[in-house]
Amino acid sequence: MKLTVTAKNMVVTPGITNRINRKTATMERYLRSDTEMIMRLRKERNLRICEITVPMNGVTLRAESSSEDNLFMSIDSALAKIERQILRHRTKLEKRLREDVDLNETPEFIEDPEVYGKGEKEIVRTKEYPLRPMSKEDAILQMELLGHSFFVFVDIDTEETQVLYLRKDGNLGLLVPEK
Repeated sequence: MKLTVTAKNMVVTPGITNRINRKTATMERYLRSDTEMIMRLRKERNLRICEITVPMNGVTLRAESSSEDNLFMSIDSALAKIERQILRHRTKLEKRLREDVDLNETPEFIEDPEVYGKGEKEIVRTKEYPLRPMSKEDAILQMELLGHSFFVFVDIDTEETQVLYLRKDGNLGLLVPEK
C-alpha cells in the first residue's frame, strides 16, 4: 500500500508518521500493494482534522474525522471509519460473486417532481471527479460507500450519463436521459 501524508497549517512530526504507519499496517492485508491511500491532515482553529481517501478500481472510499486539539484521536477515528468501509466493500463484492445476479435486470423508477422552496440559489462549491463507466450495482455500492444521497455515473451498457439518488421513502431512484 502506498501512503501519502500531507499537512496544512501543521507539521508532520516523526511521532505522527510512526503512529500513522503503525495504524495503517493492519490495513495492508485488505488492500493490494499498489493501492494508494491519501491522508490529509489540517488544523483549523482548535480542530485537528484528518481526511483519508482510498481510490480503488472505480470505487473511492473516503473518511473524515475531527477532534479538538488532539490529532491522534482524529487519525484513529478516520482510520477506523475507512477500515469499516474497506471491510464492507469487500463483503459486498464477495456476496455479489457468490450470488448469480442478473446484471441486465434493473428496476424501473418513476418519480413525481416536487416543488422546493422559491428563492434564488447560488453555487457555493464545485467539485470535479473522474466519470468512469460502471454498472448500476457498482454505482449503488459507490454511493453507499461514499454516504451520499446521489451519484452520477456512466452506465457501462448504454454509455449514457445517469443519476442514482436516494428517495425520501428509503428506496433508490434512477434518472435516465430520454432518447
